[in-house]
Amino acid sequence: MTIELHRGGDRMKTRISWLDSKHSFSFGEHYDPDNTHHGLLLVNNEDVVLPGEGFDTHPHRDMEIVTWVLGGSLVHQDSLGHSGVIYPGLAQRMSAGTGILHSEKNDSWRLDGKLPEHDEPVHFVQMWVVPDEPGVDPGYQQLEIDDELARGDLVTVASGLPRYRDRTAIAINSSHAAMHVARMPADSPGVTLPDAPYLHVFVARGEIDMEGLGTLSQGDAVRLTRSGGQRLRPHGDAEVLVWEMHARLGGQ
Repeated sequence: MTIELHRGGDRMKTRISWLDSKHSFSFGEHYDPDNTHHGLLLVNNEDVVLPGEGFDTHPHRDMEIVTWVLGGSLVHQDSLGHSGVIYPGLAQRMSAGTGILHSEKNDSWRLDGKLPEHDEPVHFVQMWVVPDEPGVDPGYQQLEIDDELARGDLVTVASGLPRYRDRTAIAINSSHAAMHVARMPADSPGVTLPDAPYLHVFVARGEIDMEGLGTLSQGDAVRLTRSGGQRLRPHGDAEVLVWEMHARLGGQ
């Protein structure tokens, strides 16, 4: 069993006029050969995009991409004709497969050219995991799960693991990976991590106490190998994203 703590302040950063992005793993021009992935998770980017701005149309291929919005809202459009507004409590994934083009814009930027109804940044985490096989058909799925999150439990948001087939919100093309979210109020008793060969715990909002490790703040991440069963308890309202993985890049 190994447990690695990665503090939020130590992440690689991309900052330009409209974007504040923090990278848990190597991304773009930020490359560290010792920090490329954990299990099947290659990207865990925390982004803040200013009103009226966003990522113009760009390509992806052979990747399962899950986007989780923490504040504000994000407009998605892709080359298959899918479009939607992603907001807190909405599960969303895009399967890039054989190839797809898409754009992501702060919802203050209106598709119809009308004046925005609000003027605030959008804050979200985007995560990429490797699919089982390359060359699948591209796809898109989203689902509202705000009611399930309100219970404060660990909710399975995106999964390809057979054990979660009947209780995952959205499906991904990876039979060895699942993403869970716990939105815990201040009085929550906390949640327990699942047992798995690889776990990635990311504090998306607030502050928590992790059994055996201590206090974790927003932006902190823990990478666990051959572990599980630890209790997470919030210090005030908190939100945690947990990837459970039963394989790693390059094999079991």
